[in-house]
Amino acid sequence: MNAPILTLKNINKRFGSTIALNDVSLEVYPGEIRGLIGENGSGKSTISSIAAGMQKADSGEMIFNGEKWSPSSMIDALQHGIGMIVQESGTIQGVTVAENIFLAEMEPFKKGCFINRRAMNQKADEVLQNIGIENVHGSDMMAALNFQTRKLVEIAKVVMKEPQILVIDETSTALSHDGRELMYKVINRFRDEGKAVLFISHDLDEIMEVCDTLTVLRDGKLIRSFTKDEFEADAIRTSMIGRELEGDYYRSDYTATRRDEVALKAEHITLPGRLNDVSIELHKGEIVGIGGLSHCGMHDLGKVLFGAEKPAEGKVTTEDGVEIVSPHRAMKQSIGYVSKDRDTESLNLSASIRDNIAIAGFNKYSVNNFFILNSKEKPYVQNQIDALSIKCSDMNQQVSALSGGNKQKVVFGKWIGRESEILILDCPTRGVDIGVKQAMYQLMMKLKNEGKSILMISEEMPELMGMSDRIIIMKDGVITKEFERSAELSDAEIIKYMI
Repeated sequence: MNAPILTLKNINKRFGSTIALNDVSLEVYPGEIRGLIGENGSGKSTISSIAAGMQKADSGEMIFNGEKWSPSSMIDALQHGIGMIVQESGTIQGVTVAENIFLAEMEPFKKGCFINRRAMNQKADEVLQNIGIENVHGSDMMAALNFQTRKLVEIAKVVMKEPQILVIDETSTALSHDGRELMYKVINRFRDEGKAVLFISHDLDEIMEVCDTLTVLRDGKLIRSFTKDEFEADAIRTSMIGRELEGDYYRSDYTATRRDEVALKAEHITLPGRLNDVSIELHKGEIVGIGGLSHCGMHDLGKVLFGAEKPAEGKVTTEDGVEIVSPHRAMKQSIGYVSKDRDTESLNLSASIRDNIAIAGFNKYSVNNFFILNSKEKPYVQNQIDALSIKCSDMNQQVSALSGGNKQKVVFGKWIGRESEILILDCPTRGVDIGVKQAMYQLMMKLKNEGKSILMISEEMPELMGMSDRIIIMKDGVITKEFERSAELSDAEIIKYMI
C-alpha cells in the first residue's frame, strides 16, 4: 500500500472551555477521496482547517509528503500543496472575479506601478473555463454574483494551484445540480491523478456515493473509519450521533392539512429575467415547499415575499390586506426570513449570539419600544438558547465561533423568539447534520400544529417530499406544477417539471 500523503498525529484543539479536537490521528493516502462526517461541532472542519493552515493546533504533529507540516496561513498551505474551499464565503465581494482569483498573486500582471487588467481578466477567464465555468468572466464584480457562483469562483481559485490535497468543506450544499456535477468532475480528476481529497458533507447519500473511505468524528474524537465496502447508512448514522435516531425524521403522516385562512398571498410577481407572473397562497397551519433547480427563481421569490426585493409588477399581501414592501413591514406583520446565504444575510458574524437573537425581538423585551433592560433581554435570549439547544460557552460568545448547525439555530431563534406567525425558510437545513435536521423538522411540525405558516424553499427532494403539505415546482421563473402531499408521490414525477 502507498505511504500516506498526509499524517495527523494526536491533534488537540480547544476554543476556551470547548474541546474541538481530542487526540485525533488521521492518515490520507494518494488517489483517495476521504469523507469526513459528523454532527455540527464534531471537529471535522477544525481538523481540516488545521491541515490547510487556517488555524494552529494546540498540540500534535502533522507530516505532509514525509516532512513536518506547519503552514503559517492558508495561502502558505496552498502554495505548498494543500488547498481548502471553506464552508461559507471564501471570496471578497467588493472587487472583481479576477482580483479574487489572483489575490496576492498580481506580480505577473504588473507593468511598473500599474496592473494590466485586460491580461489578468483574460487569464481569469482561462482559469474558470479550465474547470467548466462558462458564464462567469474575470471582469465581473463578485458582488453581482449569487452565492453559488461565488463558490464556483472559489473552487477555480484553489484548483488553479493544483494542490496535492484538496479540502472541500460543505461546499456542495451551496451548489445547484450543475455546480455539484462540476465539482465532482474536479475531485474525481484529483483522485485519478494520484492526488487526494478531503470531502466534508452532511449529506450521507452524497458522501457514500462520492467517497472511497469515510471517517466519523463525534465531540472532537475520531470514532471510526469505514472503507467503501463497509458503507452502510444506519451504521454511519449511529457512529455519528452515538445512538439510534429516535422519533420521526420527516413527517409520518401523508395528509395535507391546512386552515382555510390565507396568511400570505403573492399575486402576479414579476422580476425581469428572474420571475414571471408568479402567484401563490400560503395558508395558516400549512407547510408549502418550493423546489426547482438553483436558478429557477425560488430564492428570488423568498426575498420578494419578505420585502427584501421589490417586484417590477405584482404585490405581496397578508390576510389583513397589508402590502409587504420592506423587511421592516414584514417584521411588523410577524413574518420572519431565513436566508440561504446565512453568514452574509441572516447573521452578523462579528456580533455575539445575544446580539443576533435580541435584535429581532426588540419589541418583545424593550420598555415602551425604547428602553432595553438587561433583566428582560437576557432571559429572552437564554430562552432561545435553551429551547433550541444551541451549543455555546455563553450567550456572549461570537457567532463566528459556532458550528454551522448552531449558527442556523441562532437564526431560527431570532425569528421564533419574536413569535413570528409566518416563516419563509430558504434552504433551512443547509450545512447542518442529521441530528440538527431532525430537530428542525420536529420544530417545523410544532409550529405548523400551532397554526403558524411556513414557506420552505429547498433544493433537497427528500426534504420537500418529507415535510410539505403542498409542493410548488418552479422552472425559469414560472410555476410549472403543484403537488399535494401523498404517499404515492415519487421524486421522478416531480423532477420532470424541474428540468
